[in-house]
Amino acid sequence: MTNPILQLKNVTKRFGSLTAVDDLSLTVFPGEVFGFLGPNGAGKTTTIKMCTGLLRPNSGMVRLGTHDIVQEPLLAKRLLGYVPDNPFLYDQLTGREFVRFVARLYDLDGGSSSSVVEKRIQEMFEQFEMPEKADELIKSYSFGMRRKVAIAAALIHNSQIVFLDEPTSGLDPKSARWVKDLFRKLAGEGVAILMTTHIMEIAERICDRIGIIHQGKLVALGTLAELREEAGRSDSTLEDIFLQITGELDSETLDLLDAKR
Repeated sequence: MTNPILQLKNVTKRFGSLTAVDDLSLTVFPGEVFGFLGPNGAGKTTTIKMCTGLLRPNSGMVRLGTHDIVQEPLLAKRLLGYVPDNPFLYDQLTGREFVRFVARLYDLDGGSSSSVVEKRIQEMFEQFEMPEKADELIKSYSFGMRRKVAIAAALIHNSQIVFLDEPTSGLDPKSARWVKDLFRKLAGEGVAILMTTHIMEIAERICDRIGIIHQGKLVALGTLAELREEAGRSDSTLEDIFLQITGELDSETLDLLDAKR
């Protein structure tokens, strides 16, 4: 069996008296699109920040590949890309300059010629359908274009796993579809994707497995079929299952909704 690219084992994160993430264990495998769902304040972003080394867990272990994110942060971080909900970009740089800057942070010029890196940057802007915008200042970009540049920067060093926090938030339908298609393409190439989203339809359509976190605890984990079986709702949508598991709607109400469909 393929070894996981991401392992969390008994991970807990506290902020004073608040336990934001409580004894969380899960794994993500190469080529998998993993949906990490939960209500606001459930612990999703805190978990991602621990996975990317931005926060240190109070207890437990986070491993990327064979590297512990706390013990070997530089080696672990070489394997990942991260696109937060509201990524910070330098407005006075062009898109090409920003992606080149990130490539140099990963020391790509040290292991390959500058021409190879520049060729990859150009290919990414062409793939992302914005080659004519590569040399314009980021401050002139639309929200969707800024999101694409952030994703390009997360992929420039051939990430083995990419963490995305609400990647389609604020995008128009065309850009959102492009992002979803990109995730499936990357997964087909062996890249692991861990994404959060409040849009259940997206998770239902593109995620191979889904984990639901509620009040810091992982309360459900599996494929959509497995979640349906666990919830006892063979024909329900992921939204219905999510609402039942998190206690937003009771079983009687969901039965009435199913009956009306």
